[in-house]
Amino acid sequence: MRLHLASAAGNTFAYAWADEVPDSFDGPTWAKALCPRGRAFGLDGLFLMQRPGVGPWRMEHWDLDGGSTFCSNGTRAAFGLEGAPVKEAIEVDSNGASVRLRRDGSGIGIRMPEGEGTGLRPVPMPVWGALGGRPAAFGLVGNPQLVVEVPKVAEVDLATFAPPLRHHKAFPEGSNINVVELVGENEARIRSWERGVEGETLCCGTGCAVTAAWLAQRTGRGRWTLHTASGEPVTVDLQSRPGGFWQELWLSGPVRRIGEATPDAGLFQP
Repeated sequence: MRLHLASAAGNTFAYAWADEVPDSFDGPTWAKALCPRGRAFGLDGLFLMQRPGVGPWRMEHWDLDGGSTFCSNGTRAAFGLEGAPVKEAIEVDSNGASVRLRRDGSGIGIRMPEGEGTGLRPVPMPVWGALGGRPAAFGLVGNPQLVVEVPKVAEVDLATFAPPLRHHKAFPEGSNINVVELVGENEARIRSWERGVEGETLCCGTGCAVTAAWLAQRTGRGRWTLHTASGEPVTVDLQSRPGGFWQELWLSGPVRRIGEATPDAGLFQP
């Protein structure tokens, strides 16, 4: 079976077409076998895609730990694969999230989920406790995101700072943790620690979305460039709405088609 590899803003994903996988395919099991660094491909996630047809293009994503979650960067990168829809824009159902993909000057953009179940929410913990009084925000966009403003993202020991927050009792299902540093009127640096990966990733697209929504709410400026750990910036455009909601939140950035790989059967041995 062939895996198709692509990256978005530094994160690399494997993709399989549903009509090419064997009957034994099980998403969580395969993700846990194929993704880990050091003993497999070192991926940020695995996708199973349906062939394009009538209605939204459907796909499902699994994290390294086998959890099924919405992944914005992986969904963006899928649009650059051979066999993907050739349209300039298309509706997509990604892990049940209704999004839209488009080709634009930055590469490929994704319109994030909006409406009920998304948006900024009150930070569910005492800011002067776990967060040391730092400005912070919490939001939902297919997964939970905590954003903490810091003076310098490069000086944060994320491996020490993030896990206690990721597993904080305020988050029954855990949360991704993002640290952000303002570096200009419409620019910021960001680093992210993702649940499921249980480590720092080069760019968390949903984390960038919630971060930009918070910054837009604070400043009234709806366009942001976020400098990610990958060295590849992403741009976010959105319209803020009352109550912490947003509309037309687009995350755009580069994607790359990497190639194909054939997994060895030994990867699936315990």
